[in-house]
Formats: sequence, structure tokens, C-alpha cells
Amino acid sequence: MAWRVAPGAVARLLLRRPAGRRGIASCIDPSAGLTEEQKEFQKVALDFASKEMAPHMAEWDEKEIFPVETMRKAAQLGFGGIYVKPDVGGSGLSRLDTSIIFEALSTGCTSTTAYMSIHNMCVWMIDTFGSEEQRCRFCPSLCSMEKFASYCLTEPGSGSDAASLLTSAQRKGDTYVLNGSKAFISGGGDTDVYVVMCRTGGPGPKGISCLVLEKGTPGLSFGKKEKKVGWNSQPTRAVIFEDCVVPVGNRLGAEGQGFSIAMKGLNGGRINIASCSLGAAHASVLLAQEHLTVRKQFGEPLANNQYLQFRLAEMATRLVAARLMVRNAARALQEGREDAAVLCSMAKLFATDECFAICNQALQMHGGYGYLKDYAVQQFVRDIRVHQILEGTNEVMRMIVARNLLQG
Repeated sequence: MAWRVAPGAVARLLLRRPAGRRGIASCIDPSAGLTEEQKEFQKVALDFASKEMAPHMAEWDEKEIFPVETMRKAAQLGFGGIYVKPDVGGSGLSRLDTSIIFEALSTGCTSTTAYMSIHNMCVWMIDTFGSEEQRCRFCPSLCSMEKFASYCLTEPGSGSDAASLLTSAQRKGDTYVLNGSKAFISGGGDTDVYVVMCRTGGPGPKGISCLVLEKGTPGLSFGKKEKKVGWNSQPTRAVIFEDCVVPVGNRLGAEGQGFSIAMKGLNGGRINIASCSLGAAHASVLLAQEHLTVRKQFGEPLANNQYLQFRLAEMATRLVAARLMVRNAARALQEGREDAAVLCSMAKLFATDECFAICNQALQMHGGYGYLKDYAVQQFVRDIRVHQILEGTNEVMRMIVARNLLQG
């Protein structure tokens, strides 16, 4: 089967820049409209994805390997704290720059890149809302990925209704005593720092605070490693707190500010996860393009079939539309615009829905081969399906957009 795409070919296809040729490669070019500096670090990320991630993507998935050393190599390129301030080890890049990098990395392994996006969100939360002492204590080792972070909001009884969370932190002198549990925590059990939303006051969002816990804290334990459809290169476990004593000095911001901190983190997180979906969809379009060109049926290449040509054109159009929405939201968030939160929700909704549809159509174009784990397209489908659920379900994204439209 000479038309089988070898490991790493996806990112290499993305790196092609054929001079003077018009067509699919140019019309979906992810570097279109970028500055020269942005094109440079996009190329760095694509090179890393091609050489360090794509060749191992299938193995990490099959064996459920959390690729710590590979991520530390990525951190050496500045990808451990992309939008964190430079004085604590971050790269100090913009939200648009961050989106460009995560889209590029995701072509090599969407699951691993998605975890890195969550890690980056956690470091940004500490950098932005922490004291100088907290920033200096936590951020340098997180930016270098010597240590890894997990975001702890969801609970067994509070998913979309996050403000109803029950994990409690009772103040006792200069400490809090933390009790409760969190569900579906990316990196749980393997990571070192846990950014935890917990209840220090009354019901509702204003009773929630944000604490930072470190692995090894007495009373901190973890559930079994979950068996998942995708995202298998990152472990997912419940995180359990039983009389965990946490210093008040580990609280980010003031008491009652935790829900606001969590939501501000998620605004960027939604752009990040949408960017990961863009990378998977772009890779899947290129895989489909390659397959249609080399696979023959009825005596001619599939690329000669007008129906498949039209479907490929639709995939490319949706990809570019999604990318434009994500980058527009990233700019709005960077500028602190009033409509930034709702634009992030719109971008996350549109990009994750459309990109899943693109990957799924690419699998369909591969026929039975697309359903084999020898072919990367099926892993992109499995890895981005969850993007429509996490960082706020797409149903919640619709609620946010509708509320914004109707409240005025």
C-alpha cells in the first residue's frame, strides 16, 4: 500500500511552501496574514511537531504514555509558559501568538498539545493573579516544565454548573483545610501543581476561592486512571482531598475571587483548545488531499471525483473560517475588549464543532483504511471529539452567546 502516509508526514506536508503554485496548500496556509516573527515561531513549532511528536503520536496513544521529556524539550523552545511574563521564565507572547503555536504543535500530537495548553493556562493564572512571592515560587519550574500543572474545577456533581461546586476549604488560622473531590482532571496523579477552585464562603460563584496545592500534600490522593476514547497521551484521574492542610499563602487573589479567576483562565483556555482543533483539522485536510490524489478506484484517482472535490473544498472553507474566528477572538482577548469572553465562546463553539466534522469527513474519505489505527486520521478524530465537551461544553458556549445577545 504505497499510498499509506508514514509517521511525521502530516507535519512535513504542513511545512511545504511550494513556490508559484496555487491550490489547496496555499488557500489554507496557516501562515497567511502573519508577521515574519510569527511565521518564524510557527515554523519552529511545526518542525518540533514533525520531528519530536508526530513519529511517536500513535505509540503514545496506544501505550498511554505521558511524554514528559518531549514536553520538556518543547519548554526549552519557550512553549511551557507561552503567554506568561518573561521575569518568571515565560515567553511573554500574545494570545494570537499562542494560538498559532498550539495549532502548529497539534499537527504532531493533538492530545499532548491539548495538555500543554491546560498547563499554560494554569501557569498564566498563577502569573496573573498570584503575589510576587507565588509567581517566583511556582512559575519558573512550571515554565521550564520541570514541574507540570493541572486545572481543578469540575466535580462529580458539578460540570457545566461549575458555580455549584462543593469542595470546601475551611479557614483555620493561617491555613485552609480542604475536603472534596474533582473529576476528569488532565494530568491528575502525574502532575506536580494543582490549581483548585474550592468553596470558602456561601453558595454561588462569590463563595469560591482558588488554592494552589503541591503533589505530596498529606490528604491529597487520586482515583484510577480513566480509560478514554482519545487524549491517551495524558492521564485523567479524579483528584481527592481529605483534610488537606493548605497555607493561606497558597491562595490566588482574595477570598471569593476564585470563580472569576477560573473563568478568566477559561477564556484563554477556550482559544487554546480551539487552536488544537485547528491543527488536527488542518492535518486531516492534508491527509485527505494526499489520499484522494494517490488512491485509485474505478480506474482513476479519487481526486477526479467531483463529489469528493466538493467535500474537500467545504472542509478547506470551514477550516479557514474557523481559524479566522479563533484568531479574531485571540486578538480581542489580548486587547482586553469588552466582547472578548463571548468571542472566545463563539470561536470555541464554531472551531471545535467544525474541526471535528472536518476530521470525521477526512476519515470517511479514507474509507475502511480510515478506521485502522495504522492511519493517523482516526486518532485526530478521537482526540478532538472531547474538545466539544471540555473547557465549557458547546451547549454552554451557546448559552453564553445567547445571553450576550438577549441581555441588551
